[in-house]
Amino acid sequence: MADNNAPQDAVVIERSFDAPVELVWQMWTDPDHFAAWYGPDGASVPVAKMDVRVGGTRLVCMEVQAPNGPMQMWFTGEYREVRENKRLVYTESICDEHGNVAPPSDPTEIRVELHDLDGRTRMVMTHVGIPSDSPGATGWTMALDKLATHLAALP
Repeated sequence: MADNNAPQDAVVIERSFDAPVELVWQMWTDPDHFAAWYGPDGASVPVAKMDVRVGGTRLVCMEVQAPNGPMQMWFTGEYREVRENKRLVYTESICDEHGNVAPPSDPTEIRVELHDLDGRTRMVMTHVGIPSDSPGATGWTMALDKLATHLAALP
């Protein structure tokens, strides 16, 4: 289901998970869980600092293996909306390892909406600021596949 309020340059992905909404919320807000699934296939997350409150900041490092060795990409942002187990909204900009935004990085916005379906969860993730046919869209699809695998592996 597309978000009618989403701008044209947005990736919108809807997924259902066989997990309670509280657990899916933790996947987005607990640094250890987030690091376990975030990023495309082959990526790891050696750093995930998350102060999940309105006005709180985040700093995430995603690392991929490149022909010349590991390549790191850093992202920073600010939480704009935190409604536990319901909605999470944060900005994201490319930065250095200290959180200094790299010009000319305009922030994008990620919105995560969770809906309880009698013990299952329907999630709608909208990343505003990247085209729906971009490599970022492919990365999100891979990351959310990893999220489903991570949830299925939990006891």
